[in-house]
Amino acid sequence: MKRLLAYVRDYKFKAVMAPLFKCLEALFDLLVPLVIARMIDQGIGSGNTGYVLRMGGWLLLLAVVGLACSFTAQYFAAKVAVHTGKEMRNDLFRHIQTLSHREIDQLGTSTLITRMTSDINAVESGVNMTLRLFMRSPFIVFGAMAMAFMIHEKAALIFCVTIPLLAIVVYGIMFITMPMYRNVQGQLDLVMKTTRENLLGVRVVRAFNRQESEKKEFKKENDLLTGLQVKVGRISALLNPVTYVIINLAVVALIQQGSLLVYDGDLTRGNVVALINYMSQILVELIKLANLIIQITRAMASMNRINAIFAIQPTITENEKAVSVNGTEKKADTIVDFKNVSFSYTEGVDSALSDITFSVKGGQTVGIIGGTGAGKSTLISLIPRFYDANEGTVSVFGMDVKQQDPVKLRSRIGMVPQKSVLFRGTLRDNMRWGMPNAGDDEIWEALKTAQAYDFVKEKGEGLDLPVEQEGRNFSGGQKQRLAIARALVRKPEILILDDSASALDFATDAALRKAIHENTAHSTVFLISQRVSTVRNADLLIVLDEGRIAGIGTHKELFDSCEVYHEICLSQLSEKEVRENG
Repeated sequence: MKRLLAYVRDYKFKAVMAPLFKCLEALFDLLVPLVIARMIDQGIGSGNTGYVLRMGGWLLLLAVVGLACSFTAQYFAAKVAVHTGKEMRNDLFRHIQTLSHREIDQLGTSTLITRMTSDINAVESGVNMTLRLFMRSPFIVFGAMAMAFMIHEKAALIFCVTIPLLAIVVYGIMFITMPMYRNVQGQLDLVMKTTRENLLGVRVVRAFNRQESEKKEFKKENDLLTGLQVKVGRISALLNPVTYVIINLAVVALIQQGSLLVYDGDLTRGNVVALINYMSQILVELIKLANLIIQITRAMASMNRINAIFAIQPTITENEKAVSVNGTEKKADTIVDFKNVSFSYTEGVDSALSDITFSVKGGQTVGIIGGTGAGKSTLISLIPRFYDANEGTVSVFGMDVKQQDPVKLRSRIGMVPQKSVLFRGTLRDNMRWGMPNAGDDEIWEALKTAQAYDFVKEKGEGLDLPVEQEGRNFSGGQKQRLAIARALVRKPEILILDDSASALDFATDAALRKAIHENTAHSTVFLISQRVSTVRNADLLIVLDEGRIAGIGTHKELFDSCEVYHEICLSQLSEKEVRENG
């Protein structure tokens, strides 16, 4: 709640004016029954048409002024709600950007998307309705009761019984439904997750003819969400009929009591109509208040879920004493150094890496090879500090990565992940992710090195070539080469290629490796692959097996001394080919 109030406080003038204008509108609404009472008693009762017309004019004036107040209040409330949602969304996105890969892995993409969209929308709607109704509805309820006492104290006692009874119903239902709405939002996360997985993996689903089973799985999750919504909806739906019954019974009591008072001459017919109007106003406002409470309940449940994201502190943060290693210092002989490094993604599970120790000198090309799940991608993720090692030390540029500014550290590293990701825009925009001020000549040079020059030229649009979302207008091999070019534009001191040529044919792969070797002599290059042909000519080969180093050395040394590497080579090449090209 404190966080939400902090956002609203930035627009405190509008946040104050919205309920004030609503209360002003309510004040005019409370005057309407009194005008009608006079119209009946002094105009209609005595046949004074002029008086009736004058009172009708007052009613019209009250309606126009009340409408103006309502529009003004709605304008201020909407401004506060929209800006609150905008600022919260910005801050949440900014906070998510500070989270390390570990936290994002644990939360899940679907959960974060739900928090950014439906949860913030629910909070936004809650703020809007609260500013409009939170003061107006109680003002009308207690104001109508006060006006009833002004008209006749005995008749107004009915209001004293009705209002507490209605409050018990409203707050009782709110108390029951609040935790149920939290469950609804939690199930919505699961539906989002199922939907996202199916949309992203639609080709795989169709390739394995799993449409029917996926439909059943989605129906199961969706039916559960529907069931929860229906259950809480049924309870919430009791508000309107129960409040209507109570109010109508109160109206019946008013008519009965009022008729007796009119008969005795203690009350006029106009005042009876006014009392019934006030009771009707209470009915309308309590229904609005009930809906407001439902909306507030949803908003608070969503706000708690948003706060849960804000409460997560990133495990990788910039050290206050971090040193910016900016490349102007004397170059260390050893560029990357792992000392007894162990790492696991979550506590209490087997380590993804265990006791990793190796050193890489500047300018070396390092090949990392191993079977599926050996820990290759995990290992290179520690270099730009996407994750922190649980044990041991990872040093880059001669300094422990935990003592360096992560932004400056990553600015000196070019990385191409396994899955090539391009962003909607132009080819030039995508290339400048590597270096924002890169010139066209530098981009073309990177495209040539990445073996992407020819197919870009063939498309005839140059660097203005449009890139669709996720690079859908390129093949897998083209996306990989463009992703490599984007990393090369930066002219990184460390270049990491994480199985980034898997979609390339052997000839293109060989040409790529040759161009990288010739044009990135200043860089230390890490080649991660399951292809022996890709890493065999590296200055240093690291063989991983189940998260441990099985061997370090050159291709020839490891083929003769490392059983794991020997088996990998013979599974892809004949022994003659291995020896001839060793």
